[in-house]
Amino acid sequence: MNHFSPPLRFRTGWLGIGWCLVIVVIVSSLASPPPATDSLFMLPHGDKIGHGFAYLVLMGWFAQIYHTPKSRLGYLIGFILLGVALEILQGLGGVREADWRDAMANSVGVVLAWQVTKKRWGEVLVWVERRYG
Repeated sequence: MNHFSPPLRFRTGWLGIGWCLVIVVIVSSLASPPPATDSLFMLPHGDKIGHGFAYLVLMGWFAQIYHTPKSRLGYLIGFILLGVALEILQGLGGVREADWRDAMANSVGVVLAWQVTKKRWGEVLVWVERRYG
């Protein structure tokens, strides 16, 4: 992938989905914690896997839409800061506890997505539009 990838025809829709994903992450981060009986939380470090996966999806989604290095770097920094800010808010809110390891898991997900979308994985939405659009 390069930053001269073709423009997305359904860019507005893709952005709408992306921002809905951001809202879901924010709301689920600040709401009451899920029950400890959820299958993901039964795994060792399952909550960290969930955190990393959520932020991998966020960064991976927006990296599909924004291909310039500057834009992608902005989203990388923005999502890392979002993860840290939400952990701080969890600590202040009294409903959940802040955990620096969650912020690290979030950041790992962001960086992983940033890396894997530098090549072909950064053009999945382009492929979907060509194939089905």
